[in-house]
Amino acid sequence: MGNSRIACAKARSSGLLLSLLLACAMLALAQGPSVEEAWDLLSNGHRTEAAQLLYKIVQDHPRDADARLLLGSILMEEGNGSESIAQLTEAVRLRPDSAKAQNALGEALNAFGDSEAALSPFEKAVALNPDFATAQVNLGLILLKSGGYLQAQPHLDRAIELMGENPDAAFPHYLRAKIYTERGQVKRAATDLEQAVSLDPHFAEAWSDLGEARKTLLNDAGALAAFEKAVDFAPEDPVAQTRLGSEFLDQGKAQLALPHLEEAVRLDPESQSAMYNLERALQEAGHPTEAEAARRKLTAMLRQKDEVDQNAFKAVQLNDQGAALEKAGKLPQALEKYREAVELDPEHVGIRVNFAAALLRLGQWDQGVRELREVLKIDPNNLAVQKALAEALAHPPRGTQ
Repeated sequence: MGNSRIACAKARSSGLLLSLLLACAMLALAQGPSVEEAWDLLSNGHRTEAAQLLYKIVQDHPRDADARLLLGSILMEEGNGSESIAQLTEAVRLRPDSAKAQNALGEALNAFGDSEAALSPFEKAVALNPDFATAQVNLGLILLKSGGYLQAQPHLDRAIELMGENPDAAFPHYLRAKIYTERGQVKRAATDLEQAVSLDPHFAEAWSDLGEARKTLLNDAGALAAFEKAVDFAPEDPVAQTRLGSEFLDQGKAQLALPHLEEAVRLDPESQSAMYNLERALQEAGHPTEAEAARRKLTAMLRQKDEVDQNAFKAVQLNDQGAALEKAGKLPQALEKYREAVELDPEHVGIRVNFAAALLRLGQWDQGVRELREVLKIDPNNLAVQKALAEALAHPPRGTQ
């Protein structure tokens, strides 16, 4: 594109034929907007305009992987899961040997709740470019989320080596500390966490975990200092508030513990740990009436949790029975088992999906669609359910269009 512009400029300066100038103008029109122009818009804060420009580029040039890659990334940040993943999937198809494209697709899949599907593109990104530090961190994170501590560590080690003293290295240090904590290597975990907060002094979660590590190592003063830092940088984090309040309480400072535990309960009214420690702090600070009220709330919470756990267990049993009936070809009977399961545990996505699928298979289209929509209220980024709903809406029974 640059060479053609130079050629056109030379044509103007040398007074060549009008036809050549017209050809240059036509060439400029044919080239149309560029990804670089979208980047310029994006860097100046014009995100919507950048996305519109990229949509036009993709429409005119469907094989432009760079445009799809940037558009998919913008859409991911805007929370548009299905369209983001569609654009990035196509970018990967067009450029399968691009570690950048593979990593971007993995990030989108993970961001919208499909960490299992994100594993493969992250693995491909690392295989294509072992020195791609961000992909190494992403792969380590996904492996950690699935419980693969041993598999995750080499990737985090490599990312830390590649990043050096860069503030971005704080996150892989924080993740590696979780591996050491899982193994009971608390001193090594504390070392990594200290490195994390050194590289990123505002890393609240790392400060909070460092407080826990120091507490395990019997460094009470250091634990308290770390917990205070965590609350300073993340005052809306109920875990940080609970940990700080509990540490004050353990050090015999109930009066100082109270405001943090009260805030923790306000932020997370369902936290049994926060409520338990608040009851203790109120008792030790000389507020027996308030302590009794907190104890009653805690008792009610425990009773409710027990009931929820029992219902969840029964719901899973009913769901399994429904699956067995469905496999045996007894779909109406399976539907009733799924219905009972949903009544017991309406927040269980898998059970509601089974119920919706059975409704649709039995021709109860309206209710099946309603159930899929209810699932998306619970899990709005569930791509499989989004696809199932789109397919159901695309094929309504006769008379419902």
